[in-house]
Amino acid sequence: MSTATTTDTRSPAPHVADSHDLIRVHGARENNLKDVGVEIPKRRLTVFTGVSGSGKSSLVFDTIAAESQRLINETYSAFVQGFMPTLARPDVDVLEGLTTAIIVDQQRMGADPRSTVGTATDANAMLRILFSRLGQPHIGSPKAFSFNVPSVSGAGAVTFERDGKTVKERREFSITGGMCPRCEGRGTVSDIDLTQLYDDSRSLAEGALTIPGYKAGGWNYRLYSESGFYDPEKPIRDYTGTELHDFLHREPTRMKIAGINMTYEGLIPRIQKSFLAKDREAMQPHIRAFVDRAVTFTACPGCDGTRLSEAARSSKIEGISIADACAMQISDLAAWVRGLDEPSAAPLLATLLQTLDSFVEIGLGYLSLERPSGTLSGGEAQRVKMIRHLGSSLTDTTYVFDEPTTGLHPHDIQRMNDLLLRLRDKGNTVLVVEHKPETIAIADHVVDLGPGAGTAGGTVCFEGTVEGLRASGTVTGRHFDDRARLKEAVRKPTGALRIRGADAHNLQNVDVDIPLGVLCVVTGVAGSGKSSLVHGSIPAGAGVVSVDQGAIRGSRRSNPATYTGLLDPIRKAFAKANGVKPALFSANSEGACPTCNGAGVIYTDLAMMAGVATTCEECEGKRFEASVLDHHLGGRDISEVLAMSVTEAEEFFGSGEARTPAAHRILQRLADVGLGYLTLGQPLTTLSGGERQRLKLATHMAEKGGVYVLDEPTTGLHLADVEQLLGLLDRLVDSGKSVIVIEHHQAVMAHADWIVDLGPGAGHDGGRIVFEGTPADLVAARSTLTGEHLAAYVGS
Repeated sequence: MSTATTTDTRSPAPHVADSHDLIRVHGARENNLKDVGVEIPKRRLTVFTGVSGSGKSSLVFDTIAAESQRLINETYSAFVQGFMPTLARPDVDVLEGLTTAIIVDQQRMGADPRSTVGTATDANAMLRILFSRLGQPHIGSPKAFSFNVPSVSGAGAVTFERDGKTVKERREFSITGGMCPRCEGRGTVSDIDLTQLYDDSRSLAEGALTIPGYKAGGWNYRLYSESGFYDPEKPIRDYTGTELHDFLHREPTRMKIAGINMTYEGLIPRIQKSFLAKDREAMQPHIRAFVDRAVTFTACPGCDGTRLSEAARSSKIEGISIADACAMQISDLAAWVRGLDEPSAAPLLATLLQTLDSFVEIGLGYLSLERPSGTLSGGEAQRVKMIRHLGSSLTDTTYVFDEPTTGLHPHDIQRMNDLLLRLRDKGNTVLVVEHKPETIAIADHVVDLGPGAGTAGGTVCFEGTVEGLRASGTVTGRHFDDRARLKEAVRKPTGALRIRGADAHNLQNVDVDIPLGVLCVVTGVAGSGKSSLVHGSIPAGAGVVSVDQGAIRGSRRSNPATYTGLLDPIRKAFAKANGVKPALFSANSEGACPTCNGAGVIYTDLAMMAGVATTCEECEGKRFEASVLDHHLGGRDISEVLAMSVTEAEEFFGSGEARTPAAHRILQRLADVGLGYLTLGQPLTTLSGGERQRLKLATHMAEKGGVYVLDEPTTGLHLADVEQLLGLLDRLVDSGKSVIVIEHHQAVMAHADWIVDLGPGAGHDGGRIVFEGTPADLVAARSTLTGEHLAAYVGS
């Protein structure tokens, strides 16, 4: 018997399942997108670039990621979907080849005082279990180590059925929590300075109270002067102990004043409820100034700021309590956990160590687990969110990142690039919205949107490789290899701001003279102490205008016109031209559409789920009552003015019938910071991080101050816009201002007159001045990480 074998040298036909290698988008029209069509390769790193406002986020987040999320929600049963938001389908014709999207954005983490880096990443939960198993003395379950769980106990009768009879029994229960009873797990207590509440040398009849809203004759004032608990003619310093207690601390008491039923309570609890319960950022400026003056927040003396009860701090593993562990720098904590040899808790220790090592790997080893999450910068918050995905076994998912290099020193950007490539190499599709050329350079595929911002953008200018982008004539392609040159001559300082013995956070008794009258850049790796030095030693106030990275507080009713104060002169101009009240031209006041109350959308709140907004049919999203739109200024109604871009409005209010100098000045400042494309009525909630910061900068430019402190003003800026920002900084300095910038961007460093470099590392490896001098000296010396990267950047 013979066997014949035939060898087929042809390659087998590809399996049909392997043909879905692209995410196809056709006809995308979200926000400013103009029928965009792109094909994005799967299991590759794709970078979306283009000027700020060109439509990158609209394509990546509002179209691709939003549709992926909507389709996942549809896989749940109808019952579960009933509790979920009905997400609208993005305005797009075709979306094919989508995979599950994991969105890692720059939204700040919750600013709740009880939210910390440890609670946000589950590292605290693992530490609590560890201490409940191994801590000596043993004090209870993991709850006993949680600063969010108070200790409670109680007793009472319970009724239940047994053998057909109703039985009553007395039961007792107790829960041992780790919350400090003094500060309720916040770590700080507020102390009120009584001298800021009243002048004790005067009587109430003489107007002793100095609190905003407590004017003599007003109801707040009459509540105290006519209460009858003390003599209103007697100076407060002469009150007896009982009278002073009734004045300051009395519990709520019902009484009649001038025939009206009112509730009297001591001045301090009343101040705490009316002022301290509110968010400081949402207060009116004069109220905020009073609170800053009258209230001091100090570390809780009961727990030394650790938030934990004495019992929780008494249980230790090898001499370390959970409070000590949370206060350690994470890189040190990882080393301590690695040294624990406890076979009984081996799986727990391995998981905890993996999480802590992820912090170090992602460049956040300088943080501590007790750091409040609300104090993290946008870039730090995004990297903290990345941690749970680094060790994930998921593949074939789509990771969507929003400028992951924000707040990173050039030295740290390489590390971030390695992480993005690692996620890709595991078989994932990685989509990154980014401006930094170092990250664009590692892309497998680039999509460049533009050519301009706002209505001038929304089209795909280029799609292909990085080499192709360089050769293309797009704005990004032309500026891709831009390099700022060192100045031939630097400005001479007019004075110096002397900082002595700065020791906030990780600063190590720093002495430095910051020159005034020049552009001074403070730089260093992430976590080296830049913000601690500048914001901690140069408080905003007398002559100092500080523009930090704090998020703009604003609801969906807020827009650039309301935030900058631009709407006031516009309303007055409309009122004067039409002989009516200014309030008619406010969508938050008398002119509001009655159906949507001036919001332009009907918003359905779905409790803990994301709400749903639908355009109001009555006003068609214009926000105003129909009769208000009959009033015109320069041939435009108020809704048409709010639909204008800053550039259009600057021209409109600059001359002719609509000439309004007060509005024109504000519009000029918005154009100066590169926001000419923004629409006046665009909700603040839709602005990107970079746009919000520049909006804040434009507002602060109106303030009278000699020193401007800017925290990473290049955040969210395209390469082409950095040049405009440098021009703005130059104009500020040339007008006699001193500008101090915390920055990582090499173009800003090269353009500086003076550089202060902190380091050499992050956390306790930083906090020292490693260089002071001109950019040219830093490049020549190459003695620091910043010096090496700046020298490579300028080609020296």
